[in-house]
Amino acid sequence: MEIKTSIQRAPGAPSLPDTPLRFIVHFVARYRAWYLAMFVFESAHASFGIMIPYAVGQVIKGVTHESSAGRTALTGELRGALTLFVALIVGEFLFSRIAGLCQILVGPWQRQNVTRNLYAYLQHHSHRYLSNNFAGALAHRISETSMGVSQTLWAVLFDFWPIAIVFSVSIGLLYRAHPELAAFVSVWAVLFVGISYWLATRCQPHAVRAAAARSETTGKVVDSVTNLTSARLFARFGFEREYLDEQLARELRAVRRSNWYSERVRWFQFASAALLKVGTLYQALRLWQRGDIDVAEFVMATSLSLLIINEARNLSRRFLEFFEFVGNVANGVNTIVRSHELVDRPGAVAPQIERGHIELRRVSFGYTPDQPIFERLDVTIPRGQRVGLVGFSGSGKSTFVSLLLRLYEIDAGQIAIDGVDIRDMTQDALHAQISLIPQDPSLFHRTLLENIRYGRLDATDEEVVEAARKAHAHEFIAQMKEGYRSMVGERGVKLSGGQRQRIAIARVILKNAPILLLDEATSSLDSITEKAIQDTLDGVMKGKTVLVVAHRLSTVVHLDRILVFDNGRIIEDGTHAELLARGGAYKRLWSKQSDGFLPERAAEDAEEPAPIEAPPVRLHEAPRQQPAADGADGRADGRPLAAPLKAWEAPLA
Repeated sequence: MEIKTSIQRAPGAPSLPDTPLRFIVHFVARYRAWYLAMFVFESAHASFGIMIPYAVGQVIKGVTHESSAGRTALTGELRGALTLFVALIVGEFLFSRIAGLCQILVGPWQRQNVTRNLYAYLQHHSHRYLSNNFAGALAHRISETSMGVSQTLWAVLFDFWPIAIVFSVSIGLLYRAHPELAAFVSVWAVLFVGISYWLATRCQPHAVRAAAARSETTGKVVDSVTNLTSARLFARFGFEREYLDEQLARELRAVRRSNWYSERVRWFQFASAALLKVGTLYQALRLWQRGDIDVAEFVMATSLSLLIINEARNLSRRFLEFFEFVGNVANGVNTIVRSHELVDRPGAVAPQIERGHIELRRVSFGYTPDQPIFERLDVTIPRGQRVGLVGFSGSGKSTFVSLLLRLYEIDAGQIAIDGVDIRDMTQDALHAQISLIPQDPSLFHRTLLENIRYGRLDATDEEVVEAARKAHAHEFIAQMKEGYRSMVGERGVKLSGGQRQRIAIARVILKNAPILLLDEATSSLDSITEKAIQDTLDGVMKGKTVLVVAHRLSTVVHLDRILVFDNGRIIEDGTHAELLARGGAYKRLWSKQSDGFLPERAAEDAEEPAPIEAPPVRLHEAPRQQPAADGADGRADGRPLAAPLKAWEAPLA
């Protein structure tokens, strides 16, 4: 069913309503036959149940007639009353369980359906959206919403609708007995429902604050337990207990306030129940004394009052729960079912990237309109060229990579790969042909085999092992108890930073995309492993267009070209040797960073330090390659390079 909505939805995302009521109705419609069946069976269950006092009255009437006639055998009238009574009892039981069977069948389907659709919708949200929302909170929202839809429907079908049936049928039966009885119960029902709803709205804010206080206490306990080692090493056990006691005191105040309001509701409920029982009994007794009703109708009236009270008990609490369920759905819908920021254009293509020729043409971008990062930036990166991106934090390196991956939409200009605007490509096609090794790779809580194979799902076990060998991950994997079947923990917490990075490199090796992006890909490795990995990466880079974001300049000295960023501008562009010879910003960066790296020879063999202009050979250094021709020299569109800024004189952070 297509949903008319004003929000922008990505192609392939499920069509979901953006208001809670329409959202719930949308999922009810998918199982309308099941919900209709539950509605019918629950209506029958409630009707049969409330008709039992009527059957009891008929049995008493039949017994009274038989006794007055001096007969003890079951006559037709008494037999019919007993048959009605048994039929109502059996019907109430059967219809109740059939409705329950429908509920336990459709409930899990409904929750899974909502979860599946919300997750599919969430997948299409932008990097900006995911950065602004906690992953745990989003997962909790999906779970709450899926449960909230089911709980809202159950509250309507199995709480409020049966009460409506009970009130309606009871008033009808009492009207048959005498209009005064029906009028009294009708007035009581209207006042009871109205006041219960009003009390629930008054209680809700206090219940919400109490729940929030309990959640905050749980969070503080989890935080304290997580940091017990720190508390022990700083001898702060007593401080942590006092810190928790303060939160418990705040929780106690909120919970007591909520409980006091709940107690007021209970006072109202008990008083109302007493009024109904006493009032109905008084009315029935008065009418019986006047001869307006007989004994059977008297028994029916008093029995009905007890059943009404039983059904209506805790109605205020049910209203509170209903508000909570609807609130959970509203929170989930308002958080997740929002416009997608990045949407594939109609008719977007999925071209095969063969050359990897990258062009940025007059690109302007800012995370906010008042803070531009790039203004009319022009860069050309020929196919097969290996380019380093260097500069201070915040200079635009990571933003450059993010725009190439289309994690954000540019404000103006064009980014093209092999002449195709990336906005004209499907996002799946773009991301399938670009590999990224981030500085802090995140792994799934799955096996090592599954994490590596994520680079290419159809890879064989042998290909996975070969990729792990190239990434120098096979050695530590083989030493693990379950080898490639070992679970890595949430976000890979069971592995060290260097091990996670090697798994990420193996995954990229297996993917074998034509464009490779590295963001400090060897920053978590020791120097010996770094040398081995760098040799591997040098092999992986062959024939690919490569961009290397680097804070450690030793990782870019052997690349074909280096771009120096500052405040969103490329202020220098050239090879390592050219930039050192120029004596500008890059040379000052190099002079400040080169002291901490390994020299060309061991300390005992070194006779004199190398001059600063001649960079020491790194363990991973490879012969420098000349930039690929492709009809372009690879400079920043031939524009004159700006003079180095004074900011470069500052020491590195």
